[in-house]
Amino acid sequence: MAEKTTKTMRVLYICTSIQSKDMINIVLFGPPGAGKGTQSERLVNRYNLVHLSTGDIFRKNIKEATALGTLAKSFMDAGNLVPDEVTINMLKSELEAFPEAKGFIFDGFPRTSPQALALDEMLSEKEQSISCMLALEVEETELEKRLLGRAETSGRADDGDISIVRNRIEVYKRETAPVAEYYKGQNKFFAIDGIGELDEISNRLFSAIDTLA
Repeated sequence: MAEKTTKTMRVLYICTSIQSKDMINIVLFGPPGAGKGTQSERLVNRYNLVHLSTGDIFRKNIKEATALGTLAKSFMDAGNLVPDEVTINMLKSELEAFPEAKGFIFDGFPRTSPQALALDEMLSEKEQSISCMLALEVEETELEKRLLGRAETSGRADDGDISIVRNRIEVYKRETAPVAEYYKGQNKFFAIDGIGELDEISNRLFSAIDTLA
């Protein structure tokens, strides 16, 4: 009986390992206003993935007035990055909430090289890894235009203040953009033109992902 149980557990382990390796885990990358949120919805529908947006996670914690949410808000309101420890702790709890997921889209994370390393470690514990980074590339003037326009419907004060918008873009260029080098070093980086009709941009993303099969 014990031998049969051991064999069953071994088979289950092998099946779980295969399933984990077949998962698609995508880092959707780009500056504020690049269209990550819009394109994430399309990727979720096409590939049946779970969308994990740090912005949504932050706002959820802020709305619920959690300790982490209150701390994150003080940085977001100033247009600065939320410290790694706060971001990582929020993300860990979200990952645990979807044990049956076929894969994840990480939107807004990682934003620093230490976060990229932390994400690899979190996924490694689940026998998973990042499949690719898809980087939406958009000119700075277009980003400003998009963010200021978004302020009219988003209700986010930081979208409507041009000084904060420009600071967010500068913070991205200085602290976040270098994360691309981390994934280039793993041959997982895809540059995607983020200008054009939504369907055109989506098709570029789909084409990049489909090359992974």
